[in-house]
Amino acid sequence: MEQKVLFKVHMPKSVDKPLLEVLHSGFIGQGKKVDEFEEKLGNYFGNKKVLTLNSGTSGLHLALRLANVGYGDEVITTAMTCTATNMPILAAGAKIVWADVNPITGLIDPQAIEEKITSKTKAIMMVHFGGIPCDIDAINAIAKKYNLKTIEDGAHAIGAEYKGSKIGNHSDFIMFSLQAIKHFTTVDGGLLLCKDQSDYERGKLLRWYGIDRDEKRKEFRCEEDIVEYGYKYHMNDISATIGIEQLKHIDKIVGKHIDNQEYYDCTLKNIKGITIIQKPNVSKSSSWLYTLHIDKRDLFSDWMSEQGIMTSRVHERNDKHTAFVDSLCELPGVDTFNTTQVSIPVGWWITKKDREYIANKIQDFSNLYLLD
Repeated sequence: MEQKVLFKVHMPKSVDKPLLEVLHSGFIGQGKKVDEFEEKLGNYFGNKKVLTLNSGTSGLHLALRLANVGYGDEVITTAMTCTATNMPILAAGAKIVWADVNPITGLIDPQAIEEKITSKTKAIMMVHFGGIPCDIDAINAIAKKYNLKTIEDGAHAIGAEYKGSKIGNHSDFIMFSLQAIKHFTTVDGGLLLCKDQSDYERGKLLRWYGIDRDEKRKEFRCEEDIVEYGYKYHMNDISATIGIEQLKHIDKIVGKHIDNQEYYDCTLKNIKGITIIQKPNVSKSSSWLYTLHIDKRDLFSDWMSEQGIMTSRVHERNDKHTAFVDSLCELPGVDTFNTTQVSIPVGWWITKKDREYIANKIQDFSNLYLLD
């Protein structure tokens, strides 16, 4: 029996020809293919201020830099996420301040954010866990009240929507990951979308050492004055070529994730010992993960593995790591969420037959272990 996996790389065969052409073109750096990819992404998101990068993590670090976060500053964030969300805060020299999460959704709680704001707070990081959008308006209202910048970690959320528009249009900065197991990949890569034109223009410089690549030069590769230091965070034409081809499939990919999510929502809602996560009416999840809460979670994971079904918590709460020891505090919402949360396969590769099998096995587990 083939295992029902949580993640699988999507790579269309149609990428072969254009990718080989670029590989043998004599130019593989940041060039015309990157420009083309960014233009197409701008049309997809409805936001032209798109910076393609070498990773989503670079995108978060760049966003913090554009928000002028530095030593002595504080950034309010969530512990219930990938460590890639929070490592850039430390890299920026700032202090992490944990805000608690909703114990069912795992999303950062706006009220908990406001309770943690101090005179040192510079920015708020929100994570659309599993592809479910946070309460963006509430968080941005808090940020406006205290003159703070907001950063959306949308690593799970490409194709998600909030109040009728795609994630990528609501906050100061929005990061997406194009890493291997996301909805679509450029082998590795990331995006940073900006709200403000000046942030976008500065980001274009900082992603490549601070060099203005659009400036006319007298000599090849001899740059003019560099105003401030930057990074080597740009994308290349190889990754962009893959991205251009992948983008043709994004609606179909996300649509399959959502269709599987809706099936699970309907089928699993009345099973004893199972709590599904209700999606907010104002948003549409991209359903990168399908997370549910289940009694006897660890027993469940072992039993599902025996049935050929992969499950995982996917992300460990960050506050347990020694790297974040300076930020320890009580987080009862994270405690509750993390005790029972687990994800089951929901991706584009999961067929109707697969999802029926998975749902039936969840019912079998409930009948065996949760009815006493």
